[in-house]
Amino acid sequence: MFAYIKRLATVGAAYQAADLFSKGIAVITLPLYTRYVDPAGYGAAQNMLVIVILASIVLRLGLGEAFIRYYYEDADAARRDRLAATTVAVVALTTTVVAIACAVFAAPLSELLLGHRDVTLTRIAVLGLWAFTNLEIAYALLRADERARTYMRASLADVSMTVPAMVFLVVFEHQGARGLLLGNYAASTLVLFGLWWGERRRLLGHLWRALRSSSLRAMLRFGLPTVPADAGVYGLQVVDRVYLYRSYNEGAAGRYATAISLATVVFVVVRGFQYAWPPLAYSVSDDAEAARLYSLVTTYYVLGTGVVVAGVALLGRWGVRLLGHKYYGAESALPWLALGWSLYGLFLVFVVISGRTLHTSRNLPAAVVGLAVNIAAVLLLVPPLGIAGAGIALCLAYATMVAVLYGFTRSLFAVRFEWDRLAKLVVVLAGVSVAGELLAPTHGLGGFLERGAAWCLIVPLLAVCGFFRPQELERARSMLSRLRKAV
Repeated sequence: MFAYIKRLATVGAAYQAADLFSKGIAVITLPLYTRYVDPAGYGAAQNMLVIVILASIVLRLGLGEAFIRYYYEDADAARRDRLAATTVAVVALTTTVVAIACAVFAAPLSELLLGHRDVTLTRIAVLGLWAFTNLEIAYALLRADERARTYMRASLADVSMTVPAMVFLVVFEHQGARGLLLGNYAASTLVLFGLWWGERRRLLGHLWRALRSSSLRAMLRFGLPTVPADAGVYGLQVVDRVYLYRSYNEGAAGRYATAISLATVVFVVVRGFQYAWPPLAYSVSDDAEAARLYSLVTTYYVLGTGVVVAGVALLGRWGVRLLGHKYYGAESALPWLALGWSLYGLFLVFVVISGRTLHTSRNLPAAVVGLAVNIAAVLLLVPPLGIAGAGIALCLAYATMVAVLYGFTRSLFAVRFEWDRLAKLVVVLAGVSVAGELLAPTHGLGGFLERGAAWCLIVPLLAVCGFFRPQELERARSMLSRLRKAV
């Protein structure tokens, strides 16, 4: 079992390293962008980004998830190549047709999405929709083979081109929201072409068979039911932003988007887990062994993300102050957004369980209930609480989805979760975060150090309350010993 955990951690860390570099650069350059782009413009750019991702979920037809699920049906290399070629060809064809149509009707589309006409920004977003969707499928091929190094090189190349392009367009060309989007998506397009070129023999050699493949029907049966569910899940991140931007306050939408950017530190952890977890989970053929693995992974996931969320809750306001006074107030939503990202990753555990049993239709009711909770909570909480209310609404929605999907999947695949250890985690993490927020200063070096000290108490408190098992402590001591010797 430890070998599986090590494999998950190793592959996930590779994905996280690439994302950490990308998001780290994004956070470092965020103060630069916020000085050249006003909150309303930044909110518009972020709105287009999330709309692109939401539309991409629909255009992928669930084929990325289906590809990874069926990739492990057997080890035949030719079958796997046909599966890859089918997935790439169908998504490329679908996105190209849709992108052409959207580019033609960019004027009315921009009025629908932004509330005003900006044809150029909309067409840049259309390019992003095409590139992002196909790039996600290209990355799915790498994830299925666990080619983390290639994924890392592609991601680093994307960042290396994106940052200079965005700085040039925003700072020197004063393109504002357009510069933010164009710098991002132009680089992604180049990376996509590079990955396609690297896979050309694998894809072109099976292209004709791919278009006539019977496996497409099986993948669509698996993938199509996940589309409305995945769109509903991601729709949670659109509802709050669109409501803030269109119905509440454009400046608040910009501050909320800034808080989301700062919560990236949690997203990096979740993203690594999201990419590494399904291939590992589906590759374990024995159901009893898989059930034990799913339980242990859930405990470790809550531990890892919970510690990071607690750090954001205690120390995040110092990050907001680096962005300038226009963005003050973003810290009120920051802890809730960090918690929301963590809950999203927990939801993925149960998505994999439904995928393992080929009952992906169970995802949709959970997503619908979560979306309804999100809309209701946004309408109720944002007027009195502002952007903090939007963050709380997001957490309530994700927590609801986790509970509903757990109820739907527990009869399909029995997993004995470690409820006693999970309860200890929640008590310690919530206790330290709330106590630090209520008792420690909210400004100055002294407040920062006090809150940092409280955060460092989490692991010792977990050890005192008996969270860690003897074999886990022994492995930790062994790892520390090896590290000291290496140093």
